Amino acid sequence: MAKKAFFMMRLNDHIQYLKKMDATLKGEGDFQGTSHQDCKLGQWLHKDGPTEVGAMENSKAKEVFDSLYEPHERFHLLGKEALEKKQAGDKAGAKTVFTELHVLSNTLTNKLLELDGMS
Repeated sequence: MAKKAFFMMRLNDHIQYLKKMDATLKGEGDFQGTSHQDCKLGQWLHKDGPTEVGAMENSKAKEVFDSLYEPHERFHLLGKEALEKKQAGDKAGAKTVFTELHVLSNTLTNKLLELDGMS
């Protein structure tokens, strides 16, 4: 059960990050984002995650875990791009990039839920 709660916490961390990003793009916050290694999900991906997922009995878990890296890094790069476009006054560009961010968010969410189902 601890692992199930853990994956749900990582999912919540990701959702909270996205909400902060959304608020800032709407002019309701001043979130600056972080690198893909400095957010809570990234810290887990690059530190304890490989060991924890490696200890899982499901052989596909490592494959799913490894598939988180690229979309997670891209998520952060797009977030930075959206914030830069907003700061430059390009609201339409920021909105377009934020839409891409949501697509990646769905990918990450589905992968975390898949890992949760394997625990």
